[in-house]
Amino acid sequence: MKLHSDKLEIQSVTAYGEGWIAVNGQRHSHSLVLTPKGQLQPWPCSRFELLEASHFEMLSELAAEPPELIVFGSGSRLRFAPPALLRGLMARRIGVETMDTAAACRTYNILAGEGRRVVAALLLET
Repeated sequence: MKLHSDKLEIQSVTAYGEGWIAVNGQRHSHSLVLTPKGQLQPWPCSRFELLEASHFEMLSELAAEPPELIVFGSGSRLRFAPPALLRGLMARRIGVETMDTAAACRTYNILAGEGRRVVAALLLET
């Protein structure tokens, strides 16, 4: 019996390693933001300590319909952004799940595959 994997019609993380993430087979070595419907852009933050509210605010404006959830990959280890940086998202009732970037890649793929309105904000520290 020959098995074929389902070809997803979404943008997904296909691999990752220390200092890089591959999206649909294309390797990136900078922080990035992606959505299932095709948004892929650099995320203008290179270190966790440099995060500002504006980095999170831009995530709610990527698509015509706001996301229901943002998956925040905080780098090589789990670190939570200060609540003040997330206040704007919370006011719009947009959920934020924080995890290390590797776990965020896996979680994003699952949620995107389920058809959820999810945004991945993946920090790759340089």
